Amino acid sequence: MLEKIDGIIIKAQDYGETHKLVTIFSKKIGKFTALARGAKKTKSRMAAVTQPFIQAQFFVYVNTGLSTIQQGEIIDSFRAIREDIIKTAYAAYITELTDKLLDSNVTDPPLYEQFHQTLTWISKNEAAEIPVIMYELKLYEKAGFAPTVDRCANCGNPNYPFAFSIAEGGMLCQRCRHLDADAVGLSDSLAKLFRLFSTVGLERIGSISIKPENKQALRQILNAYYDRYGGFYLKSRKFLDQLDRLK
Repeated sequence: MLEKIDGIIIKAQDYGETHKLVTIFSKKIGKFTALARGAKKTKSRMAAVTQPFIQAQFFVYVNTGLSTIQQGEIIDSFRAIREDIIKTAYAAYITELTDKLLDSNVTDPPLYEQFHQTLTWISKNEAAEIPVIMYELKLYEKAGFAPTVDRCANCGNPNYPFAFSIAEGGMLCQRCRHLDADAVGLSDSLAKLFRLFSTVGLERIGSISIKPENKQALRQILNAYYDRYGGFYLKSRKFLDQLDRLK
């Protein structure tokens, strides 16, 4: 059946001499993979619309097996991302993470909106660390391994102060901190940021101003948490780590 589907390319790979297999994250049917015939040909109309990060309206023959893209019209090329290596790195990270963690053909319009808003933020702003973290936390929830950030992961106590425990899967209150000698102590403000970023959509955040040391702490904790529970190696994160070291 031919369907009109708005979506964003999160992965593209060569298929045979002239074709591409593209993975699209869409609001209508979730993540799916489709064949784009002739997309490797430079003069093909499919070549431009099947690049990573492209948002487009696709006309797709949707099948239970491999779907086929009939045609597509670009909605947003996210040109600013393509022209900046750091923006490209952040966009590559969230697209790879989305591809790895989301099941196919599971509709999730709210998560799609957060994904689209995060790409838009990366495109229009210089600092993308916090929007990326906000999206990660929501994606981890969909994937089933989000940390507990609104209460103690052990006893449910909602009162500050907290420490973050990788082993226990989230926050530990003062009474339970003894369960993990490696738990990282958090200031109340940093613990509140974890709670805020996991629940609030990017559309409700205006300008984001956070101390560099707090950004670094959030990033280090989430990296360690993903390494424990994520299960997939991410090529794009290695490049982001290199960029952070250069900073």
